[in-house]
Amino acid sequence: MIVAIDGPAGAGKSSVSRQLADRLGFQFLDTGAMYRAVALAALERGLGDGDEGRIASMTNTLTLDFSGNRVLLDGRDVTGDIRTSRVSAAVYLAADNPAVRERMVKMQRQIAGTRDTVTEGRDQGTVAFPHAECKIFLTATPEERARRRHAELKSRGEEISLAEVLAQNAARDLRDSTRSVGRLVKAEEAVEVYTDGLTTEQVIDRLEEIVRESRKA
Repeated sequence: MIVAIDGPAGAGKSSVSRQLADRLGFQFLDTGAMYRAVALAALERGLGDGDEGRIASMTNTLTLDFSGNRVLLDGRDVTGDIRTSRVSAAVYLAADNPAVRERMVKMQRQIAGTRDTVTEGRDQGTVAFPHAECKIFLTATPEERARRRHAELKSRGEEISLAEVLAQNAARDLRDSTRSVGRLVKAEEAVEVYTDGLTTEQVIDRLEEIVRESRKA
């Protein structure tokens, strides 16, 4: 079974999706980490706007490992490095690149083909897994998403204002919803869940309920 969870940046998808997978006994696939790893590799090589072809070629040479709770880039643990605001602001270098997305979606399908999977991202229920048995669109108000992201960055020692995070999220939202490939859009059959005012445990309870209802259908 594939549970596809999509939604905008800062909606809490990664944390609740991972815990939902643990509760269900499924594997967890963090697709955002895949694009972040590619973006980090591009930044480290001095690549940016206008380097679409070089980034695509670079992606084909990268060794990516997403086993367990770690992200390995060419054998190096970059689990923390890919979560910085610097990488967040550059994710579009990978996410907006059609060739990169093609490789990432192929990898996602290969990984999910091995066992029951909870996968989260922007296009999981629409592009990567259009036939997923359960589709969820997880979201929250822009202010709530910015507060969560700001708290996450502060906990890692990164100094950034709430206003900056709100602006970054707004820019991400615009890019995610207007890109030519894999854009953020709610799948027609997805169940929408707003997380404002809910604890992590309450969100996971609701998602588990949706998954179990899908299994009965």
